[in-house]
Amino acid sequence: MSGNFGTPPEGEEIRTMVQGRLKQAMEENGAKVTVDWRGEQRHLYVIPMPVDMLYFNPDTHRIRAQRTLDAARNSVLEEDPWSEAAQDYLRYLLTRRPSNPTQIDPDYTALLEELEANGQKQPGIISPDGILVDGNTRCAALRELGEPHIRVGVLPPDTSRRDINEVELSLQLRRDKRRDYSYINRLIAIEDELASGRLEEDVARDFNIKTKTLRGDRWIYQLILEAIERSVTSDGAQLRLVDFEEHQEKLRELYRDYTELAKTDPEGAEELRENRLAATILGYPKTTVRLIERDFRRRYLDERLPADVLPPQQESSAVQIPGLVNVMVADSGVEVKRTKALTDILLRAKAQIKAGEESGQPAAEATDLYGAVKKTFGVAVKLAGENFELQKRQVAVPERLTDAADYVRQCAAEFADAKAKHALDEDAFDDALLTLKASLDRLARQAGRSFASPGDGVNWLLQATRDAEAARAEGEQ
Repeated sequence: MSGNFGTPPEGEEIRTMVQGRLKQAMEENGAKVTVDWRGEQRHLYVIPMPVDMLYFNPDTHRIRAQRTLDAARNSVLEEDPWSEAAQDYLRYLLTRRPSNPTQIDPDYTALLEELEANGQKQPGIISPDGILVDGNTRCAALRELGEPHIRVGVLPPDTSRRDINEVELSLQLRRDKRRDYSYINRLIAIEDELASGRLEEDVARDFNIKTKTLRGDRWIYQLILEAIERSVTSDGAQLRLVDFEEHQEKLRELYRDYTELAKTDPEGAEELRENRLAATILGYPKTTVRLIERDFRRRYLDERLPADVLPPQQESSAVQIPGLVNVMVADSGVEVKRTKALTDILLRAKAQIKAGEESGQPAAEATDLYGAVKKTFGVAVKLAGENFELQKRQVAVPERLTDAADYVRQCAAEFADAKAKHALDEDAFDDALLTLKASLDRLARQAGRSFASPGDGVNWLLQATRDAEAARAEGEQ
């Protein structure tokens, strides 16, 4: 939770209206909506409430990351969440695209069209004092459409801020037509749940993911927070959580590859992380980012980067071996430091560019630097891609032969059985052998031209085809 915002200024008036309408709904045995409430199912009566009387939830995870988009408006939201200015900021964010809040969210537009065509089908949920627990975006849409009321279920009188958070989360995780949390807001929701003292296993179950996946998401969230901290410039610009919204798949793939490499090469894993984070900041797609390996900077970038961008040589510092007095060894993380230094340059440049776009004062120097590095990366990733394809071809050739050998072994195993059951088509078998022979002849000709000093396997192939050719010639005489 981001804070305890207290009771809305019209909370008591809303409570009075809610109680009167709940009484009427009970007398009429009206419609109900079911929620998870403190570990059990609770059936809530649904009542109509004026859309302009309810408050958007300042704690909603739907727009938690996006709140920092405008520091001044977010400050107002934190200081006085029930004010008209704060509530208007929440309404604005609820209608915007999570990855780019300058644009209207297409999902919000679709919701507007759905409500206008069919009316409200799914009731929202409010606290007894009028805080929207579920249905924040629906309420914003209904206001825009000029609808006077929204249908809502009402939580019990003793509802706490923790209850509001848990009900919102449980409703969000149901498999229905609600708008999903954006990726970053989902990560924040997970961290909030864990911060409240819950076990990873329980939170993972609530989010319908494996504990292993949850731990990977936590690693990614910490990587993002660290990247934001590293992006801070001398004039205070920095990246924001929303700047990482569209990188979910790239970051998850990075986590998997980092974790696997770290088992055998911890420093290589750190280099891999820095190289791929830099490529992510430059906006390369997932298919390109995955081509980048641990030695990418050293192998493809260093000799091509502009002199003013090339990370300086790092000094190798001495570290003491724990438990051994006066025994020092050289720090072996020099390459990691250089790769990290390049990533830091890009993080700060990106932060300055973003700040310039928002202020209307383009950051020319940062833009030029960013463009120069991206141009160099473009050449480097092309070379890395060519090398990847070459390696695939090198591996593919022996793998094809291994696969062929498996089929021949399987054929030998089935041959006797087919013969015994009179199921062998001898003519077809003979034709297949001739096809195999022709393929081996062709392979032998290729191998004979390629190897100056053939090994045992190639020698066997060459000799076998020669013997077969000699036997054929002798048979024709």
